[in-house]
Amino acid sequence: MTELLSAHSITSALNQDNNPAHIYIGYSGGVDSHVLLHLCASITTIKDRIIAVYVHHGLQAEAESWARHCKKTAESLGVGFKVLRVNALSIQGESPEEAARNARYTALKSLIDADDVLMVAQHRDDQLETVLLQLFRGSGLRGLSAMPESAAFGRGLMLRPLLNVAKSAIDDYAQKHALSWVNDPSNLSNDYDRNFLRNAVLPLLKERWPACDKTVARSARHCADAQVVVSEHAETLFRGVFNEVDKTLCIRQLTSCKTTQQALVIRQWFKKLSLKMPAQAFIERLQADVISAREDREPELSGQGYCVRRYRDKLYCLKIVTPEIVRENIWSAEQTSFRVSVNQTLFWQLSSVGIDREQWQKATIIVRARSGGEKISLPGRQGRHTLKKLFQEAGIPPWERDAIPLVYLDDKLAAVGDLWISADFYSEQAQDCISLFLQKDG
Repeated sequence: MTELLSAHSITSALNQDNNPAHIYIGYSGGVDSHVLLHLCASITTIKDRIIAVYVHHGLQAEAESWARHCKKTAESLGVGFKVLRVNALSIQGESPEEAARNARYTALKSLIDADDVLMVAQHRDDQLETVLLQLFRGSGLRGLSAMPESAAFGRGLMLRPLLNVAKSAIDDYAQKHALSWVNDPSNLSNDYDRNFLRNAVLPLLKERWPACDKTVARSARHCADAQVVVSEHAETLFRGVFNEVDKTLCIRQLTSCKTTQQALVIRQWFKKLSLKMPAQAFIERLQADVISAREDREPELSGQGYCVRRYRDKLYCLKIVTPEIVRENIWSAEQTSFRVSVNQTLFWQLSSVGIDREQWQKATIIVRARSGGEKISLPGRQGRHTLKKLFQEAGIPPWERDAIPLVYLDDKLAAVGDLWISADFYSEQAQDCISLFLQKDG
């Protein structure tokens, strides 16, 4: 298989990207990434655009010496070098492996511009490990497709030019060229799932099925091809259900789909929202407890940092955040803005319609939170209306209502956020009125 380790495999991968401005190479100092870097540095037409990147996770004492080794190697090969320092500590629900990978990829994405590529040294045995790990996790087609040879990354592209190369070919190349690399002692620990597969399971599999890396990689490509077809179908279904304005799903349209189609739409929704794919159990609970709930119910289901809620005919997927607490305070008439809560600010500006400016300037202006039972009279409508009824008419979800500030002038309700102005304060005097607008941070 050593014929696959050639300059041609690198240039072929790059030609598909139409001559990148910078070629970043993920370089850990290990044998695989060293071989990739050495091979790329031998290609004179791209050598001056290569930058080896070492991601310093800060998890091991040897990391600093590895960084020095990588810098020295890059200098000896005559290519650029860069160190990225990251915080790879895991958060709740995240494995150490996942935390390190997420930190590494986040840092690398920050480098890649529109005309750049990142090359990584994953090979066919890595692909075999990935498929098996996804299989043991119960993944569907997307997971079993494993790693693509080329994929969008940051603002540019990620390439895996060694993905169809056997690990033995990489080791042979390293020995032939007398390369010197670092050995990460954590690779010997079978506490990590991937290491356990690599150290304990794959040798047995290859003893029985020597070509399993080839055959499993082929299965991954079949899954990837099938996933393309499924994704196209899912996208067609999704477009008929998704509301681009508020990022919701129409429940009536969703329930017209078969159960399996609903699952496709939900996964497409999570992909659109850049969320981690939901587990099958989560989707089944969502279908049973939320989507199928009675119309007068407002059920919710929480996941990993998000919450799916139903209101009327819409399904919302919201980040779980601390509720906005409206602060009660006096708003000086001369100040054009007022900090309502941690993430919200009210502004006023002159307008042709709104609160009478003279009333605004003479009154004591107080911003308060909703307490319940408030009523307001509206211009052009008879009687007084409860805020609850107005919120319902406007289709404002219940979880958003308490974050809307109420503005009082001399202890009389004058405005509800930037939604409604009381008829008692409303005016239509050209450029002599106060118009309010509520701005949310982020």
